[in-house]
Amino acid sequence: MAVIKPFVAIRPDTDVADRVAALPYDVYNRAEAAEEVIREPLSFLKIDRAETQFDDSVDTYAPQVYDKAKEIFESMVADGIYVTDEDECYYIYRLTMDGREQTGIVACASVDDYVNNVIKKHENTREEKEQDRIRHVDTLSAQTGPIFLAYRSKKAINDVVSKVMTEESPLYDFTAVDGIGHTVWKIAESKEVEIIKNAFAGIGEIYIADGHHRAASAVKVGLKRRKENPGYDGTEEFNYFLSVLFPDDQLMIMDYNRTVKDLNGLSEDEFIEKIKDNFEVTTLSEAKHPDKKGKVSMYLSGKWYMLSAKKELLEINDPVLSLDVSLLQNYLLEPVLGIKDPRTDERIDFIGGIRGLKELEKRADSDMKVSFAMYPTSISELFDVADAGLLMPPKSTWFEPKLRSGLFIHRI
Repeated sequence: MAVIKPFVAIRPDTDVADRVAALPYDVYNRAEAAEEVIREPLSFLKIDRAETQFDDSVDTYAPQVYDKAKEIFESMVADGIYVTDEDECYYIYRLTMDGREQTGIVACASVDDYVNNVIKKHENTREEKEQDRIRHVDTLSAQTGPIFLAYRSKKAINDVVSKVMTEESPLYDFTAVDGIGHTVWKIAESKEVEIIKNAFAGIGEIYIADGHHRAASAVKVGLKRRKENPGYDGTEEFNYFLSVLFPDDQLMIMDYNRTVKDLNGLSEDEFIEKIKDNFEVTTLSEAKHPDKKGKVSMYLSGKWYMLSAKKELLEINDPVLSLDVSLLQNYLLEPVLGIKDPRTDERIDFIGGIRGLKELEKRADSDMKVSFAMYPTSISELFDVADAGLLMPPKSTWFEPKLRSGLFIHRI
């Protein structure tokens, strides 16, 4: 059963929370991160990406970069930009995008639950990507970017969340520059804390929705601290990692789309004929998202097409092979366009659904040739893959809105 515990949060002073909160470190390249820190000097990004405090001659992963992150963090605490709560609490974190709300619980999840697969994964991680966050967490002795977890909705948790949101004033309530609303409440009353804790203890599976590399890095730092402290008893904060947990019925996964540089030596007519081996092809009068599973919209040379998987493809009974991203990969991208490994093939690129169909047109009309708009993977499909102990194909899910970093910090 899952151990999801309250924690003593370090969080921004109410007056500056909107200025401190930042998008995750990995949505920016170095130049973009530097520009954002210039735009907003209080942005947590200057801690998450402390190379912004150096010129380009200093390597992004140099030791002094992590030391600078710790220095800035401790100075922001000393200056009162960050405050430390007095008691262990849960927090409610509501994000609002385009009028749609999703509300989760901010808490700490168990390293042991991750290791023992109570917290389930659906992606592989790459060690080189982990190393940066391992060094960041270890140097700061703090976790700063929450892991996005999901669970099957539970009434006892929903009831407490609704009660607190109705009866209590929020700690924070602001709209970020990108238009996303962020509202936070504290769950501090001991009875409500116990209800939340016990409710999670009755849940057998928690799922990583987004943040596999951050989760793996936090866990590896925790295991490192265990080796360094052989007398640990399991209560130490390094045995837990910062998370926001959302019920499945509140989550929306957006499409994660594809664009390819060429037609693998085929003419456009030959390409479309080969597609017809596995898909019905219909010409569209305008740009249109696929409206159900088994359909893919395709943009080629100024025209949109709808590709509908043939019946035998829709009858595949496998949690991974039946995914729309798998159908496209296995029955079009590889056999027709020669994309054997989308992780490494430089002819393919991936575009989050937040960018819209216009971005797919733009890319196909400029540096690429053909674009594909996917029907979004569902949260139930994600759960099915993780429950089977399998892995999603690369770039299967795009979650919006993104959790902000710097709103909650967990010292370890």
